[in-house]
Order: sequence, then structure tokens, then C-alpha cells
Amino acid sequence: MARLNNKRIVLGITGGIAAYKSATLLRLLRQEGADVQVICTEQASSFIGIKTLAALSGKGVLLEFSDAETGAWNNHVALGSESDLLLIAPLTAQSMAKMAQGFCDNLLSAVYLSARCPVMIAPAMDLDMYAHPAVQRNVQHLRSDGCQLIGPEYGALASGMTGLGRMSEPEAILEAVCAHFNQASKHLKGRHVMISAGPTYEAIDPVRFISNHSSGKMGYALAEVCASLGAAVTLISGPVHLPCPAGVQRIMVKSAAEMHEACMSHRATQDFLFMAAAVADFTPAQPADGKIKKHQAPDHLILKPTRDILADLGAEKSPGQTLIGFALETEEGTEQALDKLKRKNCDFLVLNSLQHQGAGFGGDTNQVSIFAKDGSRKELPLASKTEIAQSIVEWICLNS
Repeated sequence: MARLNNKRIVLGITGGIAAYKSATLLRLLRQEGADVQVICTEQASSFIGIKTLAALSGKGVLLEFSDAETGAWNNHVALGSESDLLLIAPLTAQSMAKMAQGFCDNLLSAVYLSARCPVMIAPAMDLDMYAHPAVQRNVQHLRSDGCQLIGPEYGALASGMTGLGRMSEPEAILEAVCAHFNQASKHLKGRHVMISAGPTYEAIDPVRFISNHSSGKMGYALAEVCASLGAAVTLISGPVHLPCPAGVQRIMVKSAAEMHEACMSHRATQDFLFMAAAVADFTPAQPADGKIKKHQAPDHLILKPTRDILADLGAEKSPGQTLIGFALETEEGTEQALDKLKRKNCDFLVLNSLQHQGAGFGGDTNQVSIFAKDGSRKELPLASKTEIAQSIVEWICLNS
């Protein structure tokens, strides 16, 4: 059975070399039963044939606010409010900036500003462009406005370089679209999800602390994905520099003790608990009340273990709750993950490994393995953290 039957999708195409992939994406969407209206920017038409897109969609491609030949008005309000999804693939840096700032100088941007439906975007640009702080600000801005990011992926780019910026393959975009409408949405809509994210700060004195390199990006991507699928999300976050995803209740904490208290106080009402935070295992036993002067520094720093949040949640897990732990290992990852899965009474455990290039702390990509208590396992190849989050949520929903 086609997975997108009767779904009305607006496919926006902006002017980049990756637009050639949009024809394949359009064909795949149509094969899954979607009714697709294509809107191209003026620049996009120089990268892909309008007649090709019209033939694949079975209807005319929209370019301007009104038809050049007939003068008929293309109702951007109706396109934005009556569709089930606005999908923009590829999204160039130029069009991304327009969307982030609310510019409205073409039909596609007008449809975006009129959209009452979910919006999914698949960026495509060179790696230096995608990494630029201005572009990253725009990415975060669009995320905070509720846009769901698909990719970009790590791979060969039109410039001849290799890196993060490649538009996700049409097949991957199709799966993200289907995941939006299918089982994960049915599984999570109206459900309560708690997610922990980021590092903790363990005070040595009022100005110094013990922490780690966690950026919180994986946990925040999970929160964004779960919220987009209709879940009521409570995000318990350590200190990070990320905007709160749209529709998410965020509780900011600093220390492992504060995160433990927040998680335990909110756990009872949750259906899913994703423990993605990198919580410190140890904290100073006696933090100083004032700044320790260099000449007064002790020879030894005495540490004590922090409370084990995942183990405590596992011990008090209610019937029907699904507990997902996260682990990062540098060696013997599979053995450590299986041990942690059982010992802490998790239903699933997501393993990160610092041995994989492009995975781990701080970056925009990840590569993980998911272990289930029934013995099943899923390997997710290197992809953006948003894509990894989508795949984690979908697989867990399908296997819960």
C-alpha cells in the first residue's frame, strides 16, 4: 500500500546544482501516492527542466505569483494553508536566509510564510558555506520556527571537496517524509516524552567546574523530532548554547544533582524517556565557597560519585514506559552497551563511539548503533544528527 496516499505536498525547489535530485524525489513521492505541487524559484529553473517536473508531477509547475500566459493568480495562502506538508529540497543558503528573515520576494517564500502545515527542509551547499556562523544561525532560526531539517549529509560536493553540505539522497528524504506521516506519528501523537540533553557542570568553586564536550545537539534533535511527530516533549537540558525547539517545554539545569532531581520529578507522567545527556559520573566532594587562589590550590581534588539517573529511572520504571539510554564508549563498545542495557533496565540503548570519524561530541553528524532488550540491533551510518534522531525515533517506535 502506498504510504503517502492522499497527502498533499508542496515541493519547493531552489536554485542549486542539487536540484537535479528533485526530479527523482518527485517521482518517489508520486509513487507513494502523494499529490505533489511543484514550486520553483527563478534560479531553480536554470538547473532543472520545468517540463520534466511538470511531466513527473502531472500538473503545471508554479513559478510566479500569477501565470505569465493566462494571468491566473497562484493563491499562495491556499497553497500554504491547505497542504499537508511543505517540503523544500534543495534549500540553498540564499533561500534559507530569506526564510529565516521573513523575506517574501517570490512565490515559494510567500507560501512558506503562509504555511500552516509542517515544513521540512533539505539544505544543500558547500561545506564552508554550511559551516559559516551566519548559515548556522539561520539553521537554528528555522528550527526554532518549527522547520524540520533533513540532512545535509557528509559526502562529495559539487566543488570537488568532501564534507557536510550534500543534500540528502531522494530515498532518504522520502523516508523522512513517510516517517513524518506514518507509524512514528501515530505512536507519539499525544504521548509524553522526556529527553535529557547536554553536559552537566560540577562546581569546584564558584568559577571553575568539571564537565565534558557535549554540545546537546543530539538531545535537542531528538526533542525537535518528537515534537514534530505530535508528542508533548519535556526537555531537561544542561548548559548549552542552543535554542529551545518549537513546541517543547525546556527545563534548564546545571549539575548532575539538579538533572537527577528534574528527571525523577517528571518521570512518572512520561511514556518515553530518552536519556541523551552526558551526565558527569563524579563531582567534587567539597566545592569551595570562594574562588580558590592558585597558591592555595590543594594537592588533590577529592571526588564522589554522582547519582546514576539512568539506573534510578530503570529501577522505578512504570509498566508501559519505554526507557532509552545513551552511551559513549572508546573501546569494547558492544559489550559495554549490552551490559548497560541489562544492568540499568533499559528497553533500548543507543551507542556512540569516538572511534568513528564524524561521530561523537560537538559535531553536526553522528553514527550510532541501537540495541534492544529483545536482542535486535540497528546500525545507523554517518548522517546529520537530525537524521540520526529521526531514525532512532522511528526504529524505537516500530520496535516498542
